Amino acid sequence: MPSDATPDPYANPIAFGQRLKILRTRRGMTRAQLGGLVGDKSASWVRAMEEGRLRTPKLETLLRLAEVLRVGDLSELTGDLSVPVALFTGPGHPRLAAVKAAIDAFPLTTAREAPPTAHIQARLARAWKARHSAPHHREVVGALLPDLIRDAQLAVRQAGHADERRAASAALSEVYSLSQFFVAYQPDAPLLWRIAERGMVAAQESEDPHAIGVAAWLTAQAHRDSGPGHYDAADAVNTEALAYLRPLLPDASDEVLAIAGALTFEAGYTAARRRETGTAWRYWDQACTMASRLPADYFHPVTSFSQAIMGAHAVTVAVELHAGGESVRQATKSDAGTIPSRPRRARHRIEEARGYRLDGQPDVALDTLARAHEAAPETIKYNGYAKAIVIEETESKVPARQRRASELAVKLGLLSA
Repeated sequence: MPSDATPDPYANPIAFGQRLKILRTRRGMTRAQLGGLVGDKSASWVRAMEEGRLRTPKLETLLRLAEVLRVGDLSELTGDLSVPVALFTGPGHPRLAAVKAAIDAFPLTTAREAPPTAHIQARLARAWKARHSAPHHREVVGALLPDLIRDAQLAVRQAGHADERRAASAALSEVYSLSQFFVAYQPDAPLLWRIAERGMVAAQESEDPHAIGVAAWLTAQAHRDSGPGHYDAADAVNTEALAYLRPLLPDASDEVLAIAGALTFEAGYTAARRRETGTAWRYWDQACTMASRLPADYFHPVTSFSQAIMGAHAVTVAVELHAGGESVRQATKSDAGTIPSRPRRARHRIEEARGYRLDGQPDVALDTLARAHEAAPETIKYNGYAKAIVIEETESKVPARQRRASELAVKLGLLSA
């Protein structure tokens, strides 16, 4: 090998910082670029890591570094931790291939007649109900989606006049929304983006305010979860959707008011990711006001927006602001039992666990994750935050904590029994 060639970070045992520098250089990134993509890290932080003046970061940051540097195994960064990154993004669900095949196919010619749009909407309502009530919700939804996708695509294709086409497009957009929930946190990011974009196109063709709002909410989430480099895009989608919906709100139906409230909170969520404390809580307050206009027992089937969800949203804001004490205070005020959806209740428990972890209470965090598993095993199985906490605590020096973490890791498929 020429003496001036970039060294192979795997050829010999070398330090984490050296590996980080080599991989960053191979990606053509400056320290400032890498730090920004990881999330509010400075160039000096990256340099300190590379020079070994800071300890190897915790698993959550390692996973973000691996994602940004596009490495598939954590040993490429650490040298001694051979764990595929896919372990934390979630394994592909057994039904993922069938859902993907239905998404990728377009019915241009067929002798089959599409079912009525009202029939598709009734099936969608049953699918959402099943998703919220089933502990293994991905299995249930994954079984329903392929036929729903094909029928909804066909209904748009065969629509006879403009009103029929708009109604069918609204139904197709909602089918894509359900599909995005199924695909989220599975190892196929391009598929998720295809779904999000097609959902937005179908929603715009429907000219239905609720469908457009839902598609915008999911698109903003896709941008936000893609990392700091996409926060501006998430904000742009949110801002545009809210500007479109705002004139409709004085006389809006519950579902339109709910999606506007969900978008308002989403703007606060992104602000919290940016660590903009005042902005994040201001949007949360506005969303609370909007939730108060809804019936006490109302629960939006796609976004979960409701009066019952606002306590859970407060926990999320505090956690994303990395405010451990505030996260715990909000967790004690919220009541997960009022959330009627199993997967959303489990997600709330995971957010609580993150808060307890931030506050230096790992035992409570593990207990809370166990309760998340009871509510919806498939939610925690596909959640990287939850799995990172569990894996880290399997190496705890406290025997009882290590044992409980290991038991939970077995349930999640992270360790063999």
